[in-house]
Amino acid sequence: MNYKYLILTLLFSATIFAQVAKEVAPPDYIKTINFKGNTAESQLPVLKLGEYLKLEFDALNGDEEDYYYVIEHYNYDWTPSVLSKIEYLDGFDNQRIRTYENSFNTLQIFSNYQLTIPNQQTRRLKVSGNYMIKIYNDYDELVFSRKFMVYENIANVGVTIKRSRDVRDIKSKQTVDISISSNTLQFTNPKQTIKTVIVQNNNLNTAISGVEPMYTLGNELIYKYDTETSFWAGNEYLWFENKDVRAANTGIQFIDLKDLYHNYLYTNPVRHNKPYTYNPDINGNYLITAVDANNSSIEADYVWMFFSLLLDELPKDKEVHIYGNFNNYTIDESTKMTFNAERGVYKNEMLLKQGFYNYKYVVVDKSGNIDEGAISGNFWQTENNYKVLVYYRDIGARYDKIIGLGEASSVNITN
Repeated sequence: MNYKYLILTLLFSATIFAQVAKEVAPPDYIKTINFKGNTAESQLPVLKLGEYLKLEFDALNGDEEDYYYVIEHYNYDWTPSVLSKIEYLDGFDNQRIRTYENSFNTLQIFSNYQLTIPNQQTRRLKVSGNYMIKIYNDYDELVFSRKFMVYENIANVGVTIKRSRDVRDIKSKQTVDISISSNTLQFTNPKQTIKTVIVQNNNLNTAISGVEPMYTLGNELIYKYDTETSFWAGNEYLWFENKDVRAANTGIQFIDLKDLYHNYLYTNPVRHNKPYTYNPDINGNYLITAVDANNSSIEADYVWMFFSLLLDELPKDKEVHIYGNFNNYTIDESTKMTFNAERGVYKNEMLLKQGFYNYKYVVVDKSGNIDEGAISGNFWQTENNYKVLVYYRDIGARYDKIIGLGEASSVNITN
């Protein structure tokens, strides 16, 4: 009996440790979590091995708490890798975030925390692959976690965006064609050793993975599928800018000052039944900025943003949410819109830091399925950003490397 119990315990433990890692959303008082690398705007953190990574967030509780970071390595499918800490990390983690400043000249009091890797304690990341950074408080409670990826420039990844080859979706989908080659690696048995992840507009929630190469030309892998690598094209993101909170700016109808500034956006119409119109955006991302601020991280204020959407009330099993990279494309109570029968609009108010924001409205059913085109529509002409991550695990290897990154925009889409 003891022997059977031991076996069951080991199997149960193995099942637990093989669970797929998911990001933990922050509590209400943690705002504006963003990764910065070589670009100013916050976006999906994919950095080359040896480059720096900067994580920044605000705590609005005014307690000046201490926060600690832990870095963990994962396999291609986001199950924990078997590497020990010393194998992927040079230095130490579980260290206090030492760089923080209190807000300056703002109505909303907050503390801005910044973590840069590498630093004196965490000198470098040794290997490529999937990583998760976890932020803990003084009580060893997990506050939030975020994924990031590190790649090596070993493979050449060509990415081309085409209109859908399925005639039924030719007006509403975009297809990603991929070619992978390398001067240093021989792709033997690529269906087992090579994995790809295709990401649209830096949104990991809608990423396509698990697609095998269609065929091989010498040492070049070709992915040219009709449906397996196609995405709904969506529509350009809506946007607003409130870098000056004292005056109505782009997308803002009027302002009000109470305990904090209130910005009321123009009511947005449904767009799925209208012709496509090119409206330059930053593909769902956002940028923190403020007028006359030397350091927007601590001088940009928090503003209550009021959203409204002109739409008839949906059935009870469907909800309308505000969607964008400002909260890592998370769907929760803070993004849910409520129907105002008197005005015939859906409304929501959200506390956001000053800046330039992209957003769109999506419909979510009771099972959690997101329909991005239900309100905005899907148009093949839409300009989207696509990233392709290529993972490689040689026979007998212990972890999944990321050996290449390819990127393309559908602005150059062809038939």
